[in-house]
Amino acid sequence: MTTIADKPDYSLYSNAFGYLRQPLDFNPLKSDADVVVLGLPFDMATTGRSGGRMGPGAIRQASVNLAWEDTRWPWDFKLSEHLNIVDAGDLVYDCGDSADFTQRVEEFATAILASGKAMLSFGGDHFVTLPLLRAHHKTHGKMALLHFDAHTDTYSQGSQYDHGTMFFHAPNEGLIDASHSIQIGIRTEYNRDVHDFKVIDAASANELSADDIVAQIIDRIGDLPLYITFDIDCLDPAFAPGTGTPVCGGLTSDKAMKIIRGLAGVKVIGMDVVEVAPAYDHAEITALAGATLGLEMLHVWAEFNKRNR
Repeated sequence: MTTIADKPDYSLYSNAFGYLRQPLDFNPLKSDADVVVLGLPFDMATTGRSGGRMGPGAIRQASVNLAWEDTRWPWDFKLSEHLNIVDAGDLVYDCGDSADFTQRVEEFATAILASGKAMLSFGGDHFVTLPLLRAHHKTHGKMALLHFDAHTDTYSQGSQYDHGTMFFHAPNEGLIDASHSIQIGIRTEYNRDVHDFKVIDAASANELSADDIVAQIIDRIGDLPLYITFDIDCLDPAFAPGTGTPVCGGLTSDKAMKIIRGLAGVKVIGMDVVEVAPAYDHAEITALAGATLGLEMLHVWAEFNKRNR
């Protein structure tokens, strides 16, 4: 008789507990993981449609469709041979308490990073990136930011907990260097006169090749460690309908994946995918995109460490 232990990755729908069917470990500090996956079920900073708190679960469920492939196309190595992953589940915080959430994210991430591990986080709305950046700064110092989004999220007029203000606060707190950071896919209003980030707007990104965009990213970030944050609304709603603030005219999932793959060899020290809101999704299109983008980021992380061991 074939048992679950014999073929744990055989089914495309069974046992979707951890991301990519990786082990759940609620005490990851004691694990031998290289990368810890963390769900951040928070959407109280949302200005549009809520529901991002359900994003981590949807991404895990969709990731079962990716778990069976030993060597992910078009990569030429098995991820499992160069990277140990555990899924720490979802952060638990006092329901309705944004301050408690923010503090707990920073404390948890700080401990994980101090132990020598990296993180791939799934939101949740985009506010979750701010406490993650605070934690990463403690370990890595000032970072470059690669930000995929329809919005710059540099707006100063929002409240303390607002998913449109993180990249106003982050440079002002000294967490990231805006002069070495770049935003891809922007297609909403921002003040160009006081905007220190380089922007490749969605119209330009759709015209340029992925190689051209990657070259501009690498030139911009220089030798700083890189944090990647991917708001799923960077993708056109045709490829990611399940999000709180969809904007037409975005990137294709293919273009986004090619850009991320092009970063192989870059020192990526932190990663997140945010704003997946499954209540507005159809056929898991958005959740699958989020799960796949996370997987591409893991390959980029593994490729750099494979080359530099």
